[in-house]
Amino acid sequence: MDTSLPRQAAAAPTGSCAAGCPEALAQNLPSVVIERRVEWPDTDAAGHYHHSTVMRWVEAAEAVLLRRLGLSHLFGSTPRVHFEASYRARLWFGESVRTELEVVKVGTSSLHYAFTVRGEGEEPAAVGRMVIAHSAAHATGSTPWPDDVREVLTKAGRQAPELFA
Repeated sequence: MDTSLPRQAAAAPTGSCAAGCPEALAQNLPSVVIERRVEWPDTDAAGHYHHSTVMRWVEAAEAVLLRRLGLSHLFGSTPRVHFEASYRARLWFGESVRTELEVVKVGTSSLHYAFTVRGEGEEPAAVGRMVIAHSAAHATGSTPWPDDVREVLTKAGRQAPELFA
């Protein structure tokens, strides 16, 4: 029987912040779930959702999350620097869609989101990630998150879902 530490713990470099360090334990990263419907303009010639619709749903979830966190002043200063999605199932016109958006990492000047889009079943229809950068007004590149923003982005936790009435 192998009694050594799990590979993840053993592979962590000395001085790194593994999942058990105080900084990691203090984080309560925010997330939100929103519900939308596949509208006619969201579909393509095959009759199911168009791939670009996922980005719109993810950005709608981001807008809900930032408003809930009192960070709507960030709109216009958070350009996207990376977006990727894997499409796994079709969603059809009229179908209810749930998008879960989670903050998974807060960097010095970046924010990493993970997302899952589901239709009326539990199987993911799309999964992916998006990275944004903070770029203060009139900056020529990225700028560090202000301390008050970083505090909210690392401690706000799961937000109430925005579901159909």
